[in-house]
Amino acid sequence: MNIFLTGSSGYVGGRLAPLLISKGHHLRCLLRTPAKVQSAEWAGEAEIVKGNLDQDLTEALRGIEVAIYLVHSIGNGDDWENRERELARNFAKSSQKAGVKRIVYLGGLGDDSTKLSRHLKSRHDVGKELAALGTEVVELRAAVIIGSGSASFEMLRYLTEVLPVMVTPKWVRTICQPISIRDVLTYLTNAIESSDPIGGIYEIGGPDQVTYAEMMNIYAGEAGLIKRRIVTLPLLSLGLSSLWVGFVTPVPSSIAKPLVESLANQVLVNDANSLILGDFPKTPLRVAIQRALGAEVRSEIPTRFDDADLDFSSAIPTDPPWSGGTKLSDVRSVVVKASRESIWKSITAIGGDNGWYGGEFLWEVRGILDQVVGGPGLRRGRRNPDTLAVGEPLDFWRVSEVVQEKLLILNAEMRLPGKATLEWEIEEASTDGFRVTQTARFTPKGLLGRLYWYSVAPFHTFVFPGMLDGIADDAVTRDLRRQ
Repeated sequence: MNIFLTGSSGYVGGRLAPLLISKGHHLRCLLRTPAKVQSAEWAGEAEIVKGNLDQDLTEALRGIEVAIYLVHSIGNGDDWENRERELARNFAKSSQKAGVKRIVYLGGLGDDSTKLSRHLKSRHDVGKELAALGTEVVELRAAVIIGSGSASFEMLRYLTEVLPVMVTPKWVRTICQPISIRDVLTYLTNAIESSDPIGGIYEIGGPDQVTYAEMMNIYAGEAGLIKRRIVTLPLLSLGLSSLWVGFVTPVPSSIAKPLVESLANQVLVNDANSLILGDFPKTPLRVAIQRALGAEVRSEIPTRFDDADLDFSSAIPTDPPWSGGTKLSDVRSVVVKASRESIWKSITAIGGDNGWYGGEFLWEVRGILDQVVGGPGLRRGRRNPDTLAVGEPLDFWRVSEVVQEKLLILNAEMRLPGKATLEWEIEEASTDGFRVTQTARFTPKGLLGRLYWYSVAPFHTFVFPGMLDGIADDAVTRDLRRQ
């Protein structure tokens, strides 16, 4: 089929695009900034059209059988609801003029007979605008989508990991019906490929109906955390809750606020008409959370991530930048007046008997502390004093990526409440020499991870500048020896 996809650089669209291509469909993607999907593996197999949803898209939609609408303007300015309706109206008009047979739209669950939040009401209004001109519209309504990278799931993840004790408003007792990203993709694909007239609204959800408090504790259990203590204060407003969510989680407050307001609405599947789109086994909540957490497991234990039965929904390049967790970092750079070859040799000589170019005493102490808690410490050294290869251990690090004379990345294998990497990148500088950028990154796990990072941050001011200066000095010395 000839399929038109909006939102291909977003959370759901970035997963749907390669799925449709793998099924043999011709995919045309509308992108305001095509570079957003440049690094995605599927990008070379899709037709990319540069444009905006507020333009006349008739020609872009010409020859298309099914158009997929996966965009929103939530939190984008004070008037974002009107903006959403205008864009949907324009898309419907262009689709009708181009002769599109069907529009498939992913919206939000919610009972129209109740007072809906701004977010849910806007999602329903978009569906009405898309169907207003007569083109067949299949509107899928879903609640919380469970998969790494979705805004709702990241809110759940961070609130649960960071706060062992939570003071919450009464919305934590609201019942919802979460759905896994895998099941959402199945519904979308079935709606796209159906040869029957199926226009209408379809409520979709997983097999579990739970409160948000129950969902937090299910997450805690699957993530290996202790049971969360949740204290409900009925007078605590949704507005204050949204500010707190924006502070604790990586979801921006402009998006967190309308999402939190929506938590006051009960979102359940009230009819069974979704069976028209396929009667398949729905993924239980616990399994969906396990898969979403799988991306973290894969990156922390890459040598054990080879079980073909584990189909993890991991973060991909087109996911939001905060997908997979908050990144704390220490970034430093210096221009080194030496050859690229010498700089590279100095970087790749680090560790083992060669040392870490600075703060050696602190490195030794850190190694001893790691051994005490069962980590490798600095005992492993390095295999070769001059070269490094991917997969080799380096003290309590392991080499994860080597791009000759350009990039070296180490993954930490010390005992940490999170994931740490250390990398050096060599680039040409505008002045004589090369710029070396040294970056230490840390993805904390829960509150303990954040406390760890900020407790060792003062020592970074001694270790990291000395390490970078030591590399620069050693590179200059190597050049002088060659002359």
